[in-house]
Amino acid sequence: MGTSQATVLSLEGVSKTYDGANKPALDDVSFAVRSGEFFSILGPSGSGKTTILRTVAGFEHPDRGAITMSGHAMNGVPPFKRDVRTVFQSYALFPHLTVRENVEYPLRMRGDAKSGRSAAAMEALSLVEMSGFADRLPHQLSGGQRQRAALARSIVSRPKLLLLDEPLAALDLRLRQQMQHTLVALQKELGIAFMYVTHDQGEALSMSDRVVVLNEGKIAQLATPREIYFAPNNEFVSRFVGRSNLIPLTFEAAGNGMVARVENVTLPGLVASRSGAARMAIRYEAVQVSESVATPSPGTLRGTVEDVLFMGTSCEVNVRCGAINVIGLVPAVHHSSLEVGQAVQVKFDLQNTQVFYD
Repeated sequence: MGTSQATVLSLEGVSKTYDGANKPALDDVSFAVRSGEFFSILGPSGSGKTTILRTVAGFEHPDRGAITMSGHAMNGVPPFKRDVRTVFQSYALFPHLTVRENVEYPLRMRGDAKSGRSAAAMEALSLVEMSGFADRLPHQLSGGQRQRAALARSIVSRPKLLLLDEPLAALDLRLRQQMQHTLVALQKELGIAFMYVTHDQGEALSMSDRVVVLNEGKIAQLATPREIYFAPNNEFVSRFVGRSNLIPLTFEAAGNGMVARVENVTLPGLVASRSGAARMAIRYEAVQVSESVATPSPGTLRGTVEDVLFMGTSCEVNVRCGAINVIGLVPAVHHSSLEVGQAVQVKFDLQNTQVFYD
C-alpha cells in the first residue's frame, strides 16, 4: 500500500432502499478507502456490493448518509464530475472504435489535445501489455484482451479512485489468475486507490490491503485479508470466507475454568468466556484426519469416512463422528489410504478456532 494515508473516499451511515423492496440494499454502511489502497468489497449476491459501487460512482443516490471524496461532499455530484472511473464485467467498449480510440475517449470528452491523447492512450495500453493491439476493433480481441483494453481506458485519465465491478467474472480460471497479478502490479505502479467488488473470496483475499465483508446490506467485518481469514468475528464471515466446519460443543465448569466437550470428548486447551452451548468454527485445513489407532491422544474424536472429494492438490475428507460430521483437508497422494467406510480419528488444531455463542 502507498505511503500516503490520506482518505480518498468515505461513506458515513449510507443507507439505500429500492422502491418495492422489503429491506434495505444498504443499511447504515460506513467505511473509508485510503489513498493508494487496494480495497475489496466481498459478499454473496444481494449483499449490497454493487449498490455501494453504483452509489460511489453516482449512478444511485443514498436515502441517508454522506459520501465524500478527498474531503468534498459527493451526494449531489453527477457521475461525470466525480474523479472516479469504473471497470465493468461486460467491458463496455465502443464496437466501432479501435482499441486506441476507446482508450482515448475519456480524454476526448475532457477536451485534451489530440497529440496528448494519443500518447497517453499508448502509455495506458503499454501498462496493460496491449500496445500491439491499438489498431484493432473490440470484436477482434479475446475476452482477456478486451478486459485489458477496458482497464487501460479507465486508468488513462489517472482517476483518484478506480471502481472494479467483478471485472474477472467472465474470464476462464487461468486468465482470472493472470489478471489478478496484472491488477496488483498495475495498482502498485499507478498508486491509484482501487475499490474492487467481488463475490469471489480468493480474489479479495489475494489482492487486497483490506476487505469489507457485506451481508444483507450491513458490514459483517472490515479487516486485512489475514484477519478476515484467521480471525472471523462472526459465523457468517467464518462460513463465507474460506471453508469452515461449525461444530456444536458445550462448555462446562471444571475447577477454576471451563472445559469444552464435543461428542463426549474433552478438548483440552479450548478457552471459553462462559458455560453453555456454543459452536466452534474451524477451517478444513486445521482438522487432522488419520487412520485410527488403539489409544488416541486427548481431544481426538473417532469416526468413519463418509466420502472423499479429490480436489487436485488435496482431498476433502468428510468424517462422521457420532451425531456430527467433520470435514478435514488432507494432502492428495497418488494412492490415498483413506477410503469410504474406514475407521479414522479426527484431531483439531485448536490454535485456529473461533468460538461463537448464540
